[in-house]
Amino acid sequence: TLAASAFLLVPTIMSVLAGVTVNYFKGISSGLTLKWVYKVWELYADSIFLSMWLAVCCLIVTLIIGLPAAYGLARHPGRLSRLLEEFISLPLAVPGLALALALLQLYGSMKGFRASWTFILVGHVLYTLPFMVRSILAVLASMDLKTLEEGAASLGASPWQRFRDIVIPNAMPGILAGAMLAFVISLDDVVITEFVKTPGKDTLPTYMLGELRREVTPEINAISSVLFVVSIMLVGITFLISRKK
Repeated sequence: TLAASAFLLVPTIMSVLAGVTVNYFKGISSGLTLKWVYKVWELYADSIFLSMWLAVCCLIVTLIIGLPAAYGLARHPGRLSRLLEEFISLPLAVPGLALALALLQLYGSMKGFRASWTFILVGHVLYTLPFMVRSILAVLASMDLKTLEEGAASLGASPWQRFRDIVIPNAMPGILAGAMLAFVISLDDVVITEFVKTPGKDTLPTYMLGELRREVTPEINAISSVLFVVSIMLVGITFLISRKK
C-alpha cells in the first residue's frame, strides 16, 4: 500500500513543488515562491473562470438530472431499470474522442450553440452523469427505500415531502460523492474539451496541453499545483460533510 501510494503521490508532489520554487531546475533548494501562481492568474484568468464556471454548471446539471434518475431506478428495480442504468453508463465505455466527434456531428451545424460554452458543458455532462447516477444509486440501493416511503406515506407525507425528507437526506453521501466527481472531472477534462471547444474558449487544462506541446515551464507546474490543491480541498470538504451526516 505504501509503495502504491508513493508511486501515485511522489510525481504529483514533485510537480506541485516545481510550481512554487524560485528556480525550476534547482528545485526546492532555490527557495519557495508564489510568483508563478500569480503569473498564471495574470495570464490565464479567463480560462480559470471558464473552467470553474463549467465545473459548477456541470455539477448542477448532473445533480438535477442524476438524482431523479437514480431515484427512479432504485424505486423501480427490474430488467428495464438495469437496461436504463447500463444505457446511462454508456459514455464511460465510449472513448472521449468518440463522444466528442459524435457531438460535433450532431450539433456542429448549429453555429450559435457550437461556438458557446454550453456546447462544452453538454460534453462534460454526458461524461460525468454516470458518476452522479451510480454514486446516488449505490446508496439508495443499500436501503429499504420502499418501506421508508410507505411509512412516511402512512403518516400523511405527500410525494414531494417523501422525496425531500426521506430520499434526499438518505442519499446525501451519494450526492456528495457524485457532486465531487462531477466537479473534479469537469474541471480536469482535456479530451472532450480539446475537441469541441472553439477559439477563445480554452479551459485551464487545454491551455496546459497547448503549453506542454512546446515545453514544460514553471507556469505549467503552477497550474497543476492549483488544480491539485482545489481537488484535495474538495475531497477533504466532502469527507468532512459526509462524516457529519
